[in-house]
Amino acid sequence: MFDCGEKHISRRGLLGAAGLAGLAGAGVSTQLAYAAPGYTGDTLVVLSLHGGFDGLSALAPIGDPDYYKARPAIGVPKAQVIAGDGSFGLHPALAPLLPLWKSGRLAGVHAVGQANQTRSHFAAMEAMENAAPGTSTRTGWLGRMLGETGATGALAGVSVGGAMPDRLLAGPAASVSMASIDKFTLAGDSDKRPRAAALRAMYADAPPMLAVPALAADKALTASASVRATPYTPAATYPETELGAALRDVARLIKAKVGLATAAVDCGDWDMHQGLGTAVKGQRMYDNLSELATALAAFAADLGPEAMNSVTLLTISEFGRRVRENGSRGADHGYGNAMLLLGGGVKGGKVYAKWPGLAPSALVAGDLAVTTDYRAVIGEILQKRCGVGSLSGVFPSVSPSTFGLVSAR
Repeated sequence: MFDCGEKHISRRGLLGAAGLAGLAGAGVSTQLAYAAPGYTGDTLVVLSLHGGFDGLSALAPIGDPDYYKARPAIGVPKAQVIAGDGSFGLHPALAPLLPLWKSGRLAGVHAVGQANQTRSHFAAMEAMENAAPGTSTRTGWLGRMLGETGATGALAGVSVGGAMPDRLLAGPAASVSMASIDKFTLAGDSDKRPRAAALRAMYADAPPMLAVPALAADKALTASASVRATPYTPAATYPETELGAALRDVARLIKAKVGLATAAVDCGDWDMHQGLGTAVKGQRMYDNLSELATALAAFAADLGPEAMNSVTLLTISEFGRRVRENGSRGADHGYGNAMLLLGGGVKGGKVYAKWPGLAPSALVAGDLAVTTDYRAVIGEILQKRCGVGSLSGVFPSVSPSTFGLVSAR
C-alpha cells in the first residue's frame, strides 16, 4: 500500500498509489479507449499451468504400450484411470471433474504445444504468451484478442490472482491486473482524502497519452467498486487456495455482468523433476491435480449451466514433461503436452488428438511430438465462441484446428 503524506500529489505518484502499474503500463490507445463496448462472445478464461504441466499424467495414454515402458513407476495404471476409452484416461485425481466430462462440458486435447522446442521456462513462457514467433510483434495474444473483438469495457480484460500473467494481456487494449476484487482499490482514497476524484481532475485536460491510462484506471476502479458493493455468496464451495480464490473472483465478475471478455489466471508448481509420484493421494501430481480439479468444479458449479453456456476455460502450459521418468520418480522438461477445455460450448467427454505414439522412433529428442499447435486449438475457440473472424490479428499465419472442439455460438 502506498501512502503519501504530501499535500501535492503528482500524476505519476497518484497512478502509483493506485497500485495499477499493470493497467497504466499497457499503453492504452485513444481509439480503443473510447470505442463503444460491443462484445457478445464467450468470456474466455485462460488458466496458465506454469512450470511444465505433465499432460502424460493428467490425460494418460493408456492405449500406448510404450507409455508404461517409459514410466514403469509413475505411469498411471489402466485400472486407476477414470473415463477411460481404451486410448486415454483421466488421472484419478481429476474425479471432481468427472460429472462435467460425462455431461460433455469438459474435454482434453493431446500432443499440443509450440512450434519451436525449448526447455527453458522463461523462453517458453514468453513465446507462449506472445504467440507470434518469427514476427516483430511484442504484444500478448490475449491483448490482441481484445483488440480484435472490440471489447473495451472497464473490466473487459483482467488478470486475477497473486501471480499474474501480465504478458498475455500486454498491448494497446486496456486491461487490469488485480490480486483480488476486494483488494483492487486506490490506496488511501477516502472522503477526507478523495484521491480518485483528484485523479479524474488531474488528468481531465492532460494529453491523451497520459489521460487515457489514468482515466481507464479510474473507470476500472469505479466498476470494481460497483461489484464490491454487492456482497457475494458463491453457489459452490471453493478450495482455500490461491487458484480457488482467483476463480471465485472470475465467477463473481462474470455473474456481475461487467462485460468481462477474458480473464487470465496463473496456477504454478507443475515443475516436478522429482516426486511427481504415483497416482495416489499424498503424491505431488495427485495432490496438485486434485486441487486443480476441485477449483474448476467449484467454478463450474458456482456459475451454473446457464452462465457456463457463455464461458470457455482453457489451460495452457509452456511445455510438457519428458516421456521417460527419471531416477527421482519425476520427469524433466519435455515438449508435447495436453490442454483441458471447459465450457458450455465444449464438445466434451473425449480427448482430441493426432496421436504420434510414444515409441522411441516417434519421439522428438525423447519427448512427445507436437502434432497440433496450441494456437490452432485456441483459434478454433476464438472463431466459434468469441466472434473473431480472421486469426491473423491474433495468431499470425495460424489456421484454426479442425477437431470440432466447440460448437458455434
